[in-house]
Amino acid sequence: MVQQDTLQRFLFEQAPVRGEIVHLDTTWQAVLGRHEYPMPLRTVLGELMAATALLAATLKFSGALVMQMQGNGPVRLVVVECNSDMTMRATAKWEGELTGNSLAELLGEGRFSISIHTDAGKRNYQGVVELSGGSVAGMLENYMRHSEQLDTRLWLATSGNQAAGMLLQRLPGQRSEDTDAWDRATHLAATITPQELLGLPVAEIMHRLFHEEDLRLLESHAVRFSCSCSHERVADMLRMLGYDEVKSVLAEMGRIEVNCEFCNQHYTYDAVDAEQIFAAGIVTEAPRTIH
Repeated sequence: MVQQDTLQRFLFEQAPVRGEIVHLDTTWQAVLGRHEYPMPLRTVLGELMAATALLAATLKFSGALVMQMQGNGPVRLVVVECNSDMTMRATAKWEGELTGNSLAELLGEGRFSISIHTDAGKRNYQGVVELSGGSVAGMLENYMRHSEQLDTRLWLATSGNQAAGMLLQRLPGQRSEDTDAWDRATHLAATITPQELLGLPVAEIMHRLFHEEDLRLLESHAVRFSCSCSHERVADMLRMLGYDEVKSVLAEMGRIEVNCEFCNQHYTYDAVDAEQIFAAGIVTEAPRTIH
């Protein structure tokens, strides 16, 4: 059983093919521990988390990669965020009982988007397509092939307490005498079972699939759950609403309550807290937080 959340990168030495394997145990459990997601939605959310980690590791950036699915079905929203330091968070919204398992049954018609947000708080890339592909892996493979012109294959799996994934990607603009390398690599990778992907250590998976290939291991990365919500961020949001609007809400409700959809942390502000926010520009004393 895999014990540590890791992402391992590797290259085929004699072919323009790269790969990654990720295991999410505590990271996935941290998400599940904050919301009671129905089983079909847990599968989609876990697979999208593994896929987001895999794709984030292929990029050179400083900021956050955000994948989002929106639909008109019983599942309205699925969001996963992976930072360049491989910290992750995720959330989803749904209505009623979920009886289907496919993306079409859960999300209906909608759109899928990938965004990259820099550390400066700006969004410097966004790609949006219609939901398609029948599964998280199929949807992302279609997106990468048609929107990014990158041949990409994904294998994703989840269980009650684990999520895992494997990615192979053909590197663009590189030639090789081994013209069958991509087809051979994807054929070998396709023999992995969900149980093996979830339960076997990375080294064993790579040996089982590619022991006859010339591979080079790159650095591995630790992956963990982390939420970026804070008193300061909520205070900034309240300042954006404006003093009059905040005072109006306080006059009607007596307090302002803000709940983080990702980590389920609850922030409560009263009139004294609000005055401190607008008088000093910062929260001089942390408002009460309810876990």
